[in-house]
Amino acid sequence: MTSVAVTGMGVVSPNGLGTQDFWSATRGGKSGIGRVTRFDPARYPAQLAGEVPGFRAEEHLPSRLLPQTDHMTRLALTAADWALADAGVRPAELPEFDMGVVTASSAGGFEFGQGELRKLWSQGSQYVSAYQSFAWFYAVNSGQISIRNGLKGPSGVLVSDQAGGLDALAQARRQIRKGTPLIVSGGVDGAICPWGWVAQLAGGRISTSNEPARAYLPFDADARGHVPGEGGAILVLEDAETARRRGARTYGELSGYAATFDPRPGSDRAPGLRRTVELALEDAGLAPGDVDVVFADAAGLPDLDRTEAEAIGAVFGPRGVPVTAPKTMTGRLYAGAGPLDVAAALLSMNDGLIPPTVNVVPSPDYELDLVLAQPRPAALRTALVLARGQGGFNSAVVLESSGR
Repeated sequence: MTSVAVTGMGVVSPNGLGTQDFWSATRGGKSGIGRVTRFDPARYPAQLAGEVPGFRAEEHLPSRLLPQTDHMTRLALTAADWALADAGVRPAELPEFDMGVVTASSAGGFEFGQGELRKLWSQGSQYVSAYQSFAWFYAVNSGQISIRNGLKGPSGVLVSDQAGGLDALAQARRQIRKGTPLIVSGGVDGAICPWGWVAQLAGGRISTSNEPARAYLPFDADARGHVPGEGGAILVLEDAETARRRGARTYGELSGYAATFDPRPGSDRAPGLRRTVELALEDAGLAPGDVDVVFADAAGLPDLDRTEAEAIGAVFGPRGVPVTAPKTMTGRLYAGAGPLDVAAALLSMNDGLIPPTVNVVPSPDYELDLVLAQPRPAALRTALVLARGQGGFNSAVVLESSGR
């Protein structure tokens, strides 16, 4: 079976713009969560978010693109540029049909839709409906990345809420195994605008605390919901042998993946997360004892935290594997969260360091070996990344170091 390697990454995160800034902040436990600045949140019950700092699109993209794009698309295009540069890939020098794009989207599109609604209200039916605009936006990030870089191979967008970013990486792996040498993949997401904010509040999962250090506390007895964030990561995935032939640096390999769907509420069937983990390990040809660290989904709601802790405990045993949730420094980034955790996991394996889960005092009831305020040195060869989406989506990715 074809091995699939990650050879490039571009990160836009609330606690760091660019891979180096993100990783330095994450290693050091620096949070990017604060009061919303992209609009006035005073009238809303939730006022905290993870916003990407210091991003000025005009410094990274041609001016002609700015009127055609919204904030999320600009972040995604910039992250894609950085990922390709990091991989040492110049698209113009490669066959255009040997490169594709598979990304994920979930919350992204609200700002675009809000703008279309304003046009609709002010100028009438000559504009496409907001619902059509929102649906169309799901394909924008992938399409814009493809057009900007001349990538004419397989293309697609996965939409499964927070699980979507991992699903996109798995679809990229699938396309590479079918013969496309290189896929740009991942997700950049977020909806920090009034229309998107109201929609997120309606889901009932957002913390209304106004204390940045106490708002998002997964696996804590005081867990009260999550803080939304924006950003994510775009990764370059390649056939590992092709990457070696061109002398590319490899961060690690995506060796396992699985996805399940939870049973309907009220069913007597068990949640699907445990089975997802078991299937991902089986796909990678690994046993639970081979996993050195788990990057948790970390919903921040007691019932969902318990489900995840029980799944991890059932597979690895009580406190059987180190667990971390660096998204406590960024908020939950929806389709951008999984790819950002994958980037963090790969950087962790390369540095031999598990990043911390900040601010959390874990409940002993969960029986997790949670890495807390300080990073933990460790020899890391294999990492498991988990993600769940609202509505019952479960996804898991297994990563292995290139030297395993």
